[in-house]
Amino acid sequence: MSKYHTKNILHITELTLLIRDFKRSLEFYVDILGFTLLKKESHLAILSANQKDPLITLIEDRNALPIDFNLGLYHFALLLPNRIELAKIIKNLSDKHYPVSGMSDHGVSEAIYLDDPDGNGIEIYYDKPDNEWSNENDQLIMVTKELDLNGVMSKLKSTDIFEKIHPDTLLGHLHFYVSNLDDAKLFYADTLGFKLTMTYMDTALFLSAAGYHHHLGLNTWNGHAPINKKRQVGLKSYILNVPENQYLDLMRRLVSAHIPILIENDQKYILDILNQKIFLNIK
Repeated sequence: MSKYHTKNILHITELTLLIRDFKRSLEFYVDILGFTLLKKESHLAILSANQKDPLITLIEDRNALPIDFNLGLYHFALLLPNRIELAKIIKNLSDKHYPVSGMSDHGVSEAIYLDDPDGNGIEIYYDKPDNEWSNENDQLIMVTKELDLNGVMSKLKSTDIFEKIHPDTLLGHLHFYVSNLDDAKLFYADTLGFKLTMTYMDTALFLSAAGYHHHLGLNTWNGHAPINKKRQVGLKSYILNVPENQYLDLMRRLVSAHIPILIENDQKYILDILNQKIFLNIK
């Protein structure tokens, strides 16, 4: 378990995606990435890394609009426990001829990038020890360099066989396309309670809790594109772990910002600036 993703830290734990075809999505998430299918109904499937706790929920809508040039999800990031697990997944993707769109060393982590069959962006990464992270002028330094693929794969032994995604895999962070960084910071930092860790060239912000490199990424790289529509493939909701000792302060900030608390199936949620539901899980 990552020390930056415990019940005592503000972070995102689960997400829900709208997809168009269960068969191809489950072939990807179960057969290729190695998630366990916990539950499947006519238009809903729940996936788990540890075979007990939900991590990704898929909702099928065969008439959903495909992904387009929109605001909303840039990628969701799956955090692995170590470098060997990243090597296992890279080899498995290669063996199954599934395309990868990028491989990077970010200084704080090593990562690969790919899309699911609907075009939802995914980062799969592991964190380097935090005593190796660099800071400058009170901001964390993250970079984008070429991944040392040979170094990663050299950790793999002939006996290291990929069968399932590692049970300690969790949702490391979300990264969104937004139209305005000031508005995004007002909501995700000033209202939700995340702290700024890094600004990138006035086009991206990275936010976290408890000193993590980022639980949220925000960028303006899609300009003023329209927000992802309700019946369009993409991220529809996510669950925010709110430590019990931070809950009242969060409620006060929401009231001050005139953000209504809504209820769905006895669960409290709010809408973020991208019209995505944030379910509040109090721990």
